Amino acid sequence: MVNLLDINYQPELQEISETIENSLFDELCKIMIDEYQAKVRIEFSKDVWARGWNIKFRKSGRSLCVVYPKKKYFTILIVIGRREKEMFDHLYDQLSDEMRNIYLSTKEGMDQRWLMIDITSENEVYRDALRLIDIRRAC
Repeated sequence: MVNLLDINYQPELQEISETIENSLFDELCKIMIDEYQAKVRIEFSKDVWARGWNIKFRKSGRSLCVVYPKKKYFTILIVIGRREKEMFDHLYDQLSDEMRNIYLSTKEGMDQRWLMIDITSENEVYRDALRLIDIRRAC
């Protein structure tokens, strides 16, 4: 297990997975890499609220999502901006109550909402997050 706060040691994806200890992280990585052909960048964030190593998935120069690893779970950051809004609005009624609450409780700034979604288990929220990543990829 690696120390995700150690700026002097950049972990590999497998080491991050072993630290998280949640198979959904491996599943998400597989989807992002195999299905979306996303580029993976492991970067260190010095932000107070999210300090440590994170994983950025990009496609065609655009961010699809950022994953912040934790112990036993991970948080996915997905931005719903001007480009995604119309597709998101069509999907809104199909989302789980929890995902709608995350969206509504996230302040909008500059026509964007930065959704921080905790993934603990394979539930509706996880499936909704994948649908939101699909929207990011399509726009």
